[in-house]
Amino acid sequence: MNIYDTLNELGISLPPVAIPAAAYVPFVQTGNLVFLSGHIAKKDGKPWVGQLGKNMATEEGRAAARAIAIDLMGTLHAAVGDLNRIKRIVKLMSLVNSTADFTEQHLVTNGASELFGQVFGDKGAHARSAFGVAQIPMGACVEIELIAELA
Repeated sequence: MNIYDTLNELGISLPPVAIPAAAYVPFVQTGNLVFLSGHIAKKDGKPWVGQLGKNMATEEGRAAARAIAIDLMGTLHAAVGDLNRIKRIVKLMSLVNSTADFTEQHLVTNGASELFGQVFGDKGAHARSAFGVAQIPMGACVEIELIAELA
């Protein structure tokens, strides 16, 4: 299975690496692991602003998480040169900008998790954490970071 063929079948074009918004780098590799910094949801090139449970529904949050997964794959491609080198998506950590009574952070995060499964198959099955938080930089609705293992 060629990852780029799968992306083409899904109609996905990988974006370039986003310029960090603060004092950090987009990714770090140590040994066979690549750590990607948190990526915020973007819509039309700007932060996808909103709060789940207030002015956003779960399905819109899922779409935002899926968009982040595409951005993460763009950064991962830049980090490793070839997504076919990925042995495993190891872990995602998802922060969901949500009200205190919103409890579907895990369903929002499925937008990213399911896309990694579609693209990477069994290699895309990962450990995960999904948290509800009071705010995310620039008012974004979701932020996700990723750890991947190289073959």
